[in-house]
Amino acid sequence: MDFATVGGLIFGLIVVTFAIGKGGDFSMFVNIQGFIIVLGGTFSATMIKFPLSAFFIAMPLGLRVAVSSQGLNPIEMINQSMEFSKKARQNVRKLLIIEDSINKVNDPLFRKGLQLCIDGFDQKYIRDMLNQEMDQAITRQEQSYKIFYSIAESAPAFGMFGTLVGLIQMLSALDDPTAIGQGLAVALLTTMYGVLISYLFALPIAEKLDQKAGEDQGNRVLMIECICLIQEMKNPTQMWDYLESYLPQKLRRRTIKDNESENTGEITAKKN
Repeated sequence: MDFATVGGLIFGLIVVTFAIGKGGDFSMFVNIQGFIIVLGGTFSATMIKFPLSAFFIAMPLGLRVAVSSQGLNPIEMINQSMEFSKKARQNVRKLLIIEDSINKVNDPLFRKGLQLCIDGFDQKYIRDMLNQEMDQAITRQEQSYKIFYSIAESAPAFGMFGTLVGLIQMLSALDDPTAIGQGLAVALLTTMYGVLISYLFALPIAEKLDQKAGEDQGNRVLMIECICLIQEMKNPTQMWDYLESYLPQKLRRRTIKDNESENTGEITAKKN
């Protein structure tokens, strides 16, 4: 679970609840007419922009990705790739030896790439197949965060529309003081609903999905290189030297420190 996303949403709801409850009755901030205007208008506009099937698939997919911490660990992926290559180099069965370990791989793209290596396809075919899979995954992710961006754009606009509806109702009922309050409530609450839906829910999730899509794309490029090096049965040391350039700087430093600590421990053990 992505605790930053879930924690941010929960804390935001707590802040809003505190702000509403501190000033009086919660029922003052509930207006069915205004809520239907904002929520119904927002989703109607979004459904017009996107195909219906994409809308109902991308919404739950985007929410699941935003609140989950699923993602590839690049260090773990490189180490696993080096282990596969080492096994293939040391065994007479070559790449067939990794077939016994393929079920331990969680990522479906990585698993598919390893299966292509085991089946004996050449590197160009493997790279083309995996690039096509990666492009399709990126397209699905882009559609998810575009839908949330659309919701973030539409909600404040329909909040303003609700404000205009409420003002018209209020001005048309100036001769009846009892009806003025209802129109004013619609005018103000629709703006509040639009702001909350956009800036507390849709826009943060869209930004998180965009960020995760970028990270995922970088990790998948690294994965394709790992699989191609496994197909070549490259020396593990050479694999690390090549793949290290794909890692963020902070991961490289941490790995260097870990290696230095291990080497220091080995030297101390030898001296003793």
